[in-house]
Amino acid sequence: MADKGPYYITTAITYASGKPHIGNTYEIVLADAIARFKRQQGYDVFFQTGTDEHGIKIEEKAADAGVTPKQFVDDAYGEIRRIWDLMNTSYDKFIRTTDDYHEKQVQKIFKKLYDQGDIYKGSYEGMYCTPCESFWTSSQLVDGKCPDCGRPVKPASEEAYFFKMSSYAQKLIDHIEDHPEFIQPAARKNEMINNFLKPGLQDLCVSRTSFTWGIPVSFDEKHVVYVWLDALVNYITGIGFDTDGESSDLYRSHWPADLHLIGKDIVRFHTIYWPIFLMALGEPLPKQVFGHPWLLVADGKMSKSRGNTIYADTLVDMFGVDAVRYYMIHEMPYDNDGVFTWDTMVERYNSDLANTLGNLVKRTISMGNQYVDGVIEDKGIKEDVDDDLYDTILSARDRAAEKMETLHVADAVTDIFDVFKRCNKYIDETTPWILAKEEDKKDRLSTVLYNLCDGIALGAMLLAPFMPDTAKAILEQLNTSEKGYEELDKRGTFVSGTRVTEDPATLFERKKMTDVLKEVEKLYPPKKD
Repeated sequence: MADKGPYYITTAITYASGKPHIGNTYEIVLADAIARFKRQQGYDVFFQTGTDEHGIKIEEKAADAGVTPKQFVDDAYGEIRRIWDLMNTSYDKFIRTTDDYHEKQVQKIFKKLYDQGDIYKGSYEGMYCTPCESFWTSSQLVDGKCPDCGRPVKPASEEAYFFKMSSYAQKLIDHIEDHPEFIQPAARKNEMINNFLKPGLQDLCVSRTSFTWGIPVSFDEKHVVYVWLDALVNYITGIGFDTDGESSDLYRSHWPADLHLIGKDIVRFHTIYWPIFLMALGEPLPKQVFGHPWLLVADGKMSKSRGNTIYADTLVDMFGVDAVRYYMIHEMPYDNDGVFTWDTMVERYNSDLANTLGNLVKRTISMGNQYVDGVIEDKGIKEDVDDDLYDTILSARDRAAEKMETLHVADAVTDIFDVFKRCNKYIDETTPWILAKEEDKKDRLSTVLYNLCDGIALGAMLLAPFMPDTAKAILEQLNTSEKGYEELDKRGTFVSGTRVTEDPATLFERKKMTDVLKEVEKLYPPKKD
């Protein structure tokens, strides 16, 4: 396979304040699907994720728990990484903002920006939102509360260092307008320009003195570097950026990032603050920032206080890893929030996974064993319906790739499942059970079964970035191996004469809604009035 060059993808780093819910987990699964797809295409992918571990919220949570901040974030990091690994995500680097190399580079970056006049010392008076770690002026508040999260704010006043954001505002506006692909979806781009950049940027507070759990400013140690300057630079420190010009080969080959995948609530920080920091450092800007929608539950945004938080490991225990991956990827629209319900989870599991996919694989292999002793041969007895089948199968790779190029990932999965739907229809059209009764149709029967195995194998290979374990299991049952990307639009990649497994496993056992709801009630007992 031809090397298509480097591809660097990152998620936002997860705040180490507790166990991530399925809304948080969606982002790492989505990023993993994109990373795996790019690897399959032949790119030299580097996929980075991690944890954001500093700030007053961590300091307060650690105090409440009776542990040190470091103990607290160590525990949170372990839980976050456990969930990411449980979801079979193929990250190449997991960065922690408490990593020594990151902290040293943050200090050097802060000093460089200060020395060149981009950072200056002043004082701040305003309203502070602890959960968002953001200062606001009174005029920015909405009904007296934080405009980002809607929670209460409190007055705060302290000495601080500030970054001169306005110095770079016009340069950033020009960049965004010259690179329409930079911020996606397009609605987020318009929001950033019209709501933040054009009205004028205020200078940004980049240090704090009211808490100590952070990276000390190297030349003024009563200050710690404020969260956004600390957290955002992980995207370059994690791949070896060095302020003194000694950056790693990985940084030189893979920066600028091809894609920052983040939640829509932090688009402002990634498309205004982050690019301006990079401009000040003289580094190239990332090629694209995609602010994905949220995965909500039926009664709104997940929160522990509302008792509606759902965790990935809970779903995995009930449905399996790949079923949860499928649901997260397939049910999320491109630019609107997705909604999780137990009804739709069970419906998708039964209709798409157990029936369309799982039943197809088991039924095909079982027919192969029953009718041709498990040996799948292409006898070359073709009919027009075969060409129609292959029109769907052989176009799926490029149709899915086109959707992935614009990050319409759910639509790409739909294109791949069209292969399996078409194979099911082909069974009804060709009626192998009738062909098996006619002696002069034996070669036609064999060809039909071959076409099915060929199509299912190609579909499974295309499915691999999204449901890797399922794809592997299908190929093992067909006794074939994954082919290169350039072969996934070709007829006849399944080797004629292959013997399929004698005892095909059930990939997805159907679920009864009543049984699932009993389990849900145990996990989330109804609240008493």
